[in-house]
Amino acid sequence: MKNYQDIVRRVNYWLFLVVVALLPFPQVALRYACVLWLISWFLEARWIRKPQCLKTNTMAIPFILFGVWYLWKLLSGLWSPDIAAWRWEMERYMTFGLLIPIGLWGVNTYYNWQQVGKVLVWSCVAAVPLYICWMAFLFFHPDFASSLPLAEPWTQHKEWWVFLSDNISHFKHRLFLCSVELFGLIIAIQLYRKRLALLIPAAIVMISTIQLTGSRQSVLTCAAILVAVIIYALPKRFRLTYGLGILLLGIVIGGGLLKLHPRMQEFDISDITEMREVSYEHDVRFNIWGFALQQPQDYIWYGLGAGQSRQYMLERFEAAHYEGYVMKNYHSHNQYLEEMMEIGVFGMIFFILAWLSMPICARGKGKYTATLFLILFMLNMLTDCMFGKFDGIALWAVGLVFILLQSYTEREKQTTGNA
Repeated sequence: MKNYQDIVRRVNYWLFLVVVALLPFPQVALRYACVLWLISWFLEARWIRKPQCLKTNTMAIPFILFGVWYLWKLLSGLWSPDIAAWRWEMERYMTFGLLIPIGLWGVNTYYNWQQVGKVLVWSCVAAVPLYICWMAFLFFHPDFASSLPLAEPWTQHKEWWVFLSDNISHFKHRLFLCSVELFGLIIAIQLYRKRLALLIPAAIVMISTIQLTGSRQSVLTCAAILVAVIIYALPKRFRLTYGLGILLLGIVIGGGLLKLHPRMQEFDISDITEMREVSYEHDVRFNIWGFALQQPQDYIWYGLGAGQSRQYMLERFEAAHYEGYVMKNYHSHNQYLEEMMEIGVFGMIFFILAWLSMPICARGKGKYTATLFLILFMLNMLTDCMFGKFDGIALWAVGLVFILLQSYTEREKQTTGNA
């Protein structure tokens, strides 16, 4: 019986490592790996004992708050007009509910945050040449590439790196790929801070990927995270003194990199000044936000219900005769706005509290990771729905478990020191 229990515990941890390793890759395999990992945890939890658990009491709070937010979405089915859309979103968001027991009862003692971090970092590094080789193969083999649903034919590009940035989202959405790379960078800085021979090449690969894939939001998020890392590295007495100067320098450097960004050529200031007059071929986010905010009284208090925001937006587009928007079936491109439309002010309270509780409840290195993880998600949620794809949900789950592991390690150190 003990051997069987040990095998289940090991399999549970190995499956988690597989989930971590698959984060930079398309979500098809990632989805199945996450399901198997959660199933194995529940199988293991039947025999697990307290001495074999890694858990922290404070880190249960973020898990519970995310669970309450999920519960509010679940209850929104009572007033959701489209039950099929509500059911689909509840199935897609099920991870938020299933992770509550992990926050309460922890994971087994095989879990090791350094090992998990190394798997993530080197998976992020390995993904870059694999994507480049695959896209280069498609570029130089147009007959094969023509059979795939790419954004634009290869013949429209003179340089293959432009082909990469325009088409990579058909395999891994650029924002989610860059988000994983940034999380990998956060972990790499902690693991290899004293081993610059490993940190510098890995960081160059990860940061270059962001520029290469064409995610403008990720350029700004990367700059914000690097600024936070530098400020955090300063002695506490110097953080206020030099923090503002470093922040301003980060804004200048980030803005400069963004100005040189190839996709900034698509951006037109009229997208802001003439919100609903530009055509759908332009950057449409400002238009979409304008449509969503036309009648906030429709959803402001308790929301339209989970999964109802897209249909609500389509109705606004149809009323304005924006056929192009309807054909493309645009969503809100803003996680906060989508949550507000679906669950209103009351649900948003738990959503915001869940995020803010992460760095508050974490301990030691976990607090550091939680702060940077918060910056990563909170900024990226401004311009896209981070939970619109399973990639974002999987990254959230791994990040939360990773922070739990680091917080437990810190608590153990404190307990040992007190003893």
